[in-house]
Amino acid sequence: MLEVQELHVRYGTTHAVRGVSLTVGAGEAVALLGPNGAGKTSTLRALSRLTAATGAVRFDGEDLSGLAAEQVARRGLIHVPEGRRVFVDLTVHENLQLGMTARQGRTGGFSLDDVYDLFPALVPLRRRLGFALSGGEQQMTAIGRGLVAAPRMMLIDEPSLGLAPVVVEAVAEALVAVRSRVALLVIEQNVHVAVRVCQRAAVLNGGAIVMQAAVDELHDRDTLLASYLGQRKTGIGV
Repeated sequence: MLEVQELHVRYGTTHAVRGVSLTVGAGEAVALLGPNGAGKTSTLRALSRLTAATGAVRFDGEDLSGLAAEQVARRGLIHVPEGRRVFVDLTVHENLQLGMTARQGRTGGFSLDDVYDLFPALVPLRRRLGFALSGGEQQMTAIGRGLVAAPRMMLIDEPSLGLAPVVVEAVAEALVAVRSRVALLVIEQNVHVAVRVCQRAAVLNGGAIVMQAAVDELHDRDTLLASYLGQRKTGIGV
């Protein structure tokens, strides 16, 4: 579904992404792990053409070079950015409806009712304006807005960041349900969420991929993974 070869992103003299190569298959969920500043967000922004980059990016066999961000979205590669970016002067329901503009004639995918089924906490909030939503409610709205765009693949940046544990659980449960229908590439600092949602993981450090593994292999590499993330042992598999 997605093939990335030798992706590089530079901001002036800063070389943020250094030769990243990875693949995501149809129906597969892959996590991007790594410390702050590792190049994870820059990688997603480059894939969705929000940031200039060099290297080869192919989506379902099509070269995305030269396409604008809106053209990439209309091909079904949908980006849910860090920070949620809901429209604060629109209601929850209007934010979701806005996501449908990227469908570009694609059928199937998720309906508005599907989103409310995935995130029942949004049902009583349909008419609430974006500025009045909690962080968790905004995150559910942002993911839902991406889902109604009939994605063939979603790029999701830090879905659990700053959320209460009960909301993290709701978001993780929804993404587990989504992955059976949509390929995912997910940046996630919470390793336990990443392991639950995804089948494979790639660890970035210093802008480069330093480790790739199936998530069921991460337990055996726990100490190594923790060293890359700058954390104590994660206790994956506990």
